[in-house]
Amino acid sequence: MRRVAFATVAAAALVGGPIRAQVLKLGTLAPENSTWVEELKNLGDEWKKVSDGKVQLKLFPGGILGDEPDMIRKLRLGQLQAAALTGDGLSDISRDVMALQLPMMLQTGEELVYVRDRMKAKLEAQFEEKGFVVLLWGDAGWVQFFSQDPVVRIEDLKKQKLWTRSGDTTYFEVWKNAGFSPVSLPTTEILTGLKSGLITSFATTPLIALSFQWFGLAKNMSDLRWAPLMGAIVVVKKKWQELPADLREKLQASARQSGEKLQRGIKKLSDQAVDVMKKHGLQVHHVPPDALTSWEKAARDAYPKIVGPIVPAEAAAEVERLRDEYRASNKAKPPGGG
Repeated sequence: MRRVAFATVAAAALVGGPIRAQVLKLGTLAPENSTWVEELKNLGDEWKKVSDGKVQLKLFPGGILGDEPDMIRKLRLGQLQAAALTGDGLSDISRDVMALQLPMMLQTGEELVYVRDRMKAKLEAQFEEKGFVVLLWGDAGWVQFFSQDPVVRIEDLKKQKLWTRSGDTTYFEVWKNAGFSPVSLPTTEILTGLKSGLITSFATTPLIALSFQWFGLAKNMSDLRWAPLMGAIVVVKKKWQELPADLREKLQASARQSGEKLQRGIKKLSDQAVDVMKKHGLQVHHVPPDALTSWEKAARDAYPKIVGPIVPAEAAAEVERLRDEYRASNKAKPPGGG
């Protein structure tokens, strides 16, 4: 009997014994119970199913692992294996992503999808060179200005103390040199900054403003579409390649289906977010055509200071070329306001 038991144990040892689940720790700024975290939970369930329990996602939502630069540092140190990042965090890996977020460059979701789909192969190759695999692309809607006093014209925003992301010194200087009053803070400290009066305005998407409840302390929103906010889930390449190739294909397919699902519903979710915020006191201010022209001019005037120092010139030119290609083929002038 002992010999049988020993043989069983030895055989198990030779074949590696019971396969332990690969746990991928994934960080995100998205708060618990938000649309994004719910979808990440669904993705985790799907991964567990298609891998027969061999791969599991462990979520760390709400910025509990720090701001996006903190999460990227943890990814590089091996303390984190995956992250759901916005364009700001993604640009810390590849600056070309910022070309898709140039102010007033793109104005419709259709334009964004057209341009991104034609650039994503090159972007994904850049991420791989930096040691990351992009599992899915998406966006979080359109960045708009939220403020404690109404902002319709550029002069209105210059009276506000505008939040800028901590560490983005070039953008800080661009805003400052243009006559604005930027204040640099980590994303995780926006609520504290609003409460203390350190900042009085910020630029983000309606979904994010609602999810983090920032709008409660800045109940004015302009309907100006400043820029789309990119998003993606990335995983450390070394960790990803430890998984069997056939399993990676299944997991990648599940991730892309999840991204497509979110993408299809993003406009509806954004509209719903605005409706919810309106019920809780949000005032939406329309930007008239003459003011819109001023915003567009201001954005264009800032390009020479952004393109090159922040956004690679080649990527910016490619976005503009593809945008114009889309507009020419559709012969439709994009809307200006929200």
